[in-house]
Amino acid sequence: MRALRISAWGGALEPVVVAEPEPARGEVLVRVEACGIGVTVLQCMNGQLGSEASHLPRVPGHELVGIVEAVGPGTDPALVGRRVMAYFYLVCGACRECLAARDSTCLNFRGNVGVAIDGGYAEYAVLPSLNAIEVPREVDPVAATTIADAIATPVHIARRAGLGPRTRVAVLAAGGGVGLHMVQVARAYGADVVGLDVVADKLEYLEQQLGVRAADSSDFGAIALPPAWAGKADVVIDLYGRAPAQRWALDHLAKNGSLMCLTSMLDEEFTVSSRELVLSQLAVLGCRYASRYEVGLAAALVTSGRVRPLVSAVVGPEEVPAVHERIRSGSFPGRAALVW
Repeated sequence: MRALRISAWGGALEPVVVAEPEPARGEVLVRVEACGIGVTVLQCMNGQLGSEASHLPRVPGHELVGIVEAVGPGTDPALVGRRVMAYFYLVCGACRECLAARDSTCLNFRGNVGVAIDGGYAEYAVLPSLNAIEVPREVDPVAATTIADAIATPVHIARRAGLGPRTRVAVLAAGGGVGLHMVQVARAYGADVVGLDVVADKLEYLEQQLGVRAADSSDFGAIALPPAWAGKADVVIDLYGRAPAQRWALDHLAKNGSLMCLTSMLDEEFTVSSRELVLSQLAVLGCRYASRYEVGLAAALVTSGRVRPLVSAVVGPEEVPAVHERIRSGSFPGRAALVW
């Protein structure tokens, strides 16, 4: 089969022809129809989500969607022929965290698809059956690449933040692949949303294509929140992950407000005092991916039409490096998808 893989963490993608994988016990073989391309896959390739030498060479790509063509021993044969999407985290499904629908904090976490095992930058991929989540029939494979991460993660955030009708929500880096879906999910939960970004085209997309109020965040001293908010948000969702943004967020939270932190970039820190947390009863919460249950909720939002999957480009394998460069530069809106 054809594949794109890396031979070193932080190394370049290499087009290769390798043997088609075979599913072992408890696994499924998936013929990949499409694989999403976003910031997280670049972090995976750079070794930010695991950098063990024993995992190399590695085929990246965790947002894969495809048809189950075969199953290994001990796996339900009824899965053959079904379209599935990959759950990003390799979890046990049996510990107290998994059983409480907190799969992303699994006590027996084994790493990530596209890091610890090969992902979807190939014509075929093998997944644990637990990680193969069925795609609703009415969703096409390219659109489905957004569900298990770019939409499920916002669902997790919305639930963790307790978003509801008229919650005032500001989304930092709202024009990115997760951000464009985050603003939609927040609105689906009833929130009043403002999307913040620094790229003019992304701000225009938020306003013209999604009907979301947008504000330029290139100068944190001049961000214009809606007048009715009186300068404060109930929830700030930080998809940017830099100290100036987080400081701005804390300074602009209303009483009982929450800062939702999503990024896990190395060497990025911000300071907060217990005094400011106590006096305004603020919360700073980390959000770690989503549960398999929340992937199902994300799929339901798509099938109901309340959230629209946004894939800005569909490319072949030879075009993937150029898309990676556009994502690194911050100029790419939404998600892209690789098809073979």
